[in-house]
Parts: sequence; structure tokens; C-alpha cells
Amino acid sequence: MSLPPQRIVVLTGAGISKESGLDTFRDAGGIWSRVSLEEVATPEGFRADPAKVQAFYNDRRRQLLQTGVEPNPAHAALGRLERAFAGDGRELLLVTQNIDDLHERGGARQVVHMHGELLRARCLHCGGDSAWTADIEPKSLCPTCGTAGRLRPHVVWFGEMPMEMERIYLTLAACDLFVSIGTSGNVYPAAGFVQEARSAGAHTLELNLEPSEGATLFAEARYGPASELVPAWVEEVLAPR
Repeated sequence: MSLPPQRIVVLTGAGISKESGLDTFRDAGGIWSRVSLEEVATPEGFRADPAKVQAFYNDRRRQLLQTGVEPNPAHAALGRLERAFAGDGRELLLVTQNIDDLHERGGARQVVHMHGELLRARCLHCGGDSAWTADIEPKSLCPTCGTAGRLRPHVVWFGEMPMEMERIYLTLAACDLFVSIGTSGNVYPAAGFVQEARSAGAHTLELNLEPSEGATLFAEARYGPASELVPAWVEEVLAPR
């Protein structure tokens, strides 16, 4: 009988939130098939047309907060796993590429948002970031310093460094299980996490609707809806041995 995992790193992507009603990015019909990422998701695009960028993220923020967008069973299962691990001394690092708050609404409390958070705004004057649920408008005031017109979405754009990378790599180097959920496998640095975990001797598992671009790098894979796969996998991890 194999030993239960003691140190797990879970990476989630847009696929886990799709069943909650949020658009993915790289699927057929996804966000990047309709909008130029260079125009709305790069520092250069923001400098060229800040109003267009703010409008794009204002729309996405409103979508996230609208009635009917709720965490699904996959989010809830990961929240349950986090609580169980915290209670018995095991280690779980939940890393998401998603900028929504569905993991938190699903019960998770220690989420690493490597690409930032849609419900926060960052001030280009003082550098502070604050909770933000309204539209960001040209005269919006920074809650930290009071400066007007200097807020941007607290998200990581293409060409910017993802957040908490040192912590993520240190944890990958010490984990015994790496699980990738709902990711395309073609956005780096996250797409390289499976290789980091493999190099550390960890078992690797992909839970996805269909094989990702990096599917062959995983030791094990299961395919189907996240709302079915993730709760079943969590049950296995938490089952008495």
C-alpha cells in the first residue's frame, strides 16, 4: 500500500472555473479568440489605451460578481482538502493561474494567485494594492494614498513577473505530489511546474477535461469535468489508509 502524500502542490487553471460560468482563455471561442491579448493584457497595451484595458477588466469584474457565478464542487473539494491538511500537519500549496476568487469562496484560505486578483486594484503612485469590486474609472482614488487616476487591475500581464515564484519553486522542490487541474499546459512558467516536480522525485497527476500540451510529462492522468474529477481525487487522498 502506497503512503499517503504529505506535501502536495496543486496548480489550477481556467478549466476549473469554466463550470462556474467563467470564460477560459485559450479554448476554441475563448477570450483570446475574441480580444487581442497584446491590446488588453500587456503593459504596452495599457500605456497605449488605458481606457480600453480598464473597460476589459471592468467587464470581467462585473461578470465574476454577477448572480449565478459560484464556486463549483471542484473548488469546494480543494477547500476541504486544505482544511484537512491544516488539521493533520500535512502541507498543501494551492497555486492558481486564475484571477477570480472562486477558490476562496469555495473554502480555501491560503491561495497563491500567481497571476494576481481581479478583485484588487494596484496603485501606480504608491504601489499599494487594495480590495476592489467596483469599476476602475479615470478618477478612482487609491484607498491607500488617495491619489486619483493611478489605479490599474492587480493582475499580471504578459511580460510581467508572476507573483510568489520563489515560494512556488521552493515548495515544488520539496513536494511528493504535484497535481495540475484545468490548465492548457502552454503558458510559462506554470507549464514548467510539472518538470520541476518530477525533478524533485514527486508523483505527477493531470486532472483535465482533455490532455494538455504537456500531458506526456505527467505520470498519471484523468480526463473529464473538474467538478467530477477533483472531488473524487480528494476523497482518495483523504481516505483512511
